[in-house]
Amino acid sequence: MEKRELGSSGLGLSVFGLGTMTFGAEADETASHAILDRYVERGGRFIDTADVYSHGVSEEIVGRWLAKRGEHEHDDIVVATKARFSMGDGPDDVGAGRRHLVQALDASLRRLGVEAIDLYQMHAWDPGTPLEETLGTLNDFVVAGKVRHVGVSNYLSWHLERAARITSARDWAPVVSLQPQYSLLSREIELEIMPVCLDLGMGLLPWSPLGGGWLTGKYSSSSRPSGATRLGEDPGRGVEAYDLRNNERTWRVVAEVEAISKTRDVPMSQVALNWVRARPLVTSVLLGCRTVSQLEENLGALEWELGPEEMERLNGASAPGIPSYPQGFLEEYAGVSVWAELATRNEPVLG
Repeated sequence: MEKRELGSSGLGLSVFGLGTMTFGAEADETASHAILDRYVERGGRFIDTADVYSHGVSEEIVGRWLAKRGEHEHDDIVVATKARFSMGDGPDDVGAGRRHLVQALDASLRRLGVEAIDLYQMHAWDPGTPLEETLGTLNDFVVAGKVRHVGVSNYLSWHLERAARITSARDWAPVVSLQPQYSLLSREIELEIMPVCLDLGMGLLPWSPLGGGWLTGKYSSSSRPSGATRLGEDPGRGVEAYDLRNNERTWRVVAEVEAISKTRDVPMSQVALNWVRARPLVTSVLLGCRTVSQLEENLGALEWELGPEEMERLNGASAPGIPSYPQGFLEEYAGVSVWAELATRNEPVLG
């Protein structure tokens, strides 16, 4: 499997990473270990988890799998985890403050059975904690040898800029990656977040590259989801999420993905995944699987690539438009093509 450098960190990751949010929830330990076994058999070397996934169970499942492989057999596997969300009822059981992060990191190390986390990520911005406190704590983890690299997830562009200023000024461990939602149905990060990542030398680790299942052809414009689908199994959440995405643009994108999949004679999921992995700055696309067969279908995307004309069709169908201000103003009066910004400055940081 192709490897790419994570931003300017020097850390090499498989172009498809394995997200483990399903472990302990939609996939039991036996199924999860089978998924992990097949993933590394296909050349995968990047496993992403979080303490909040199944309230620590996902990390425990990954940890027991690593222990079965033995220390030397997982030396080349990059393990990432995240902290920030609630792990208990106490005031220090949530957030990006020092007290919680110290406890969270030690708990993650214990559950994973490792001496250091390769990539330790803040799961989301914490408005209740000074960023200096968060970044200083993370730097202490790196100095102590408990963390090798620092990343973030679900940050805004100004969050990233501010983090970069702080770490640079104090010579602290830099933030090397962003883990954002990114797919043909969620391209908003291209407006401001991706250009900032480009300037700062950060790599992208997209989550939900299949748009929560919409880009696999699971859902219909004529009926709400039901049955064995992620939205169908949770009627309350499912109806709300379905209604939010049930619009003309979504079905235009789905139709284009389906058309290309039929021409290529491949699953729709592979079309959507190959679009994401071909985008600027993307280091590793996170796959979320319930079964080995789902993993196999997704990894089939490694066997082919989208052509320029197909990329253009997908880009056109998925263009979400721009806000009237300031982006619309700049396009109309200043000759700035907002969506072309990445294309004109596209120097992906790839290994």
